[in-house]
Amino acid sequence: MSGARTKARTRAVEILFEAEQRGEEPLTVLERRRENSQQLFGAYTEELVRGVLLRKGEIDEAIQTWSRGWSLDRMPAVDRNILRLGAWELLFNDDVPDTVAVDEAVGLAKSLSTDDSPSFVNGILGRLQTVKPTFVDDAAAGDLTEPAVDAESGPSPEADRA
Repeated sequence: MSGARTKARTRAVEILFEAEQRGEEPLTVLERRRENSQQLFGAYTEELVRGVLLRKGEIDEAIQTWSRGWSLDRMPAVDRNILRLGAWELLFNDDVPDTVAVDEAVGLAKSLSTDDSPSFVNGILGRLQTVKPTFVDDAAAGDLTEPAVDAESGPSPEADRA
């Protein structure tokens, strides 16, 4: 996990996390980071941030639906944003193979969050991967109500990195 897209994913999660913690718009954080950094932000970082922002409602509903026992607010903020990014790539970016989207999100959880986070992220995104073919139809019909992943063994809320 050291390619350009992996770095873009890491930057995108950092931007989404920072925006959430500061109560700012992710695009504002992205622009500020561009202005205040010598670090180059590739097009894929921006595509990820914009994609998550555009589909956040659908993504959050899907995550909430398949993370039985875990409200979005109860999840560690880092995990929540890794899941958002992974779900966007999995469900809405056809240029990324499903297994790559899941593997990359699990890798982000390994490097940015707690020891329990990779299995938590894998469980939720793995379930989303299995229901992906029906996701668009179900979302359009408002039928995202069958929780199927038991994330009871996910990371503790105290593990949130603020």
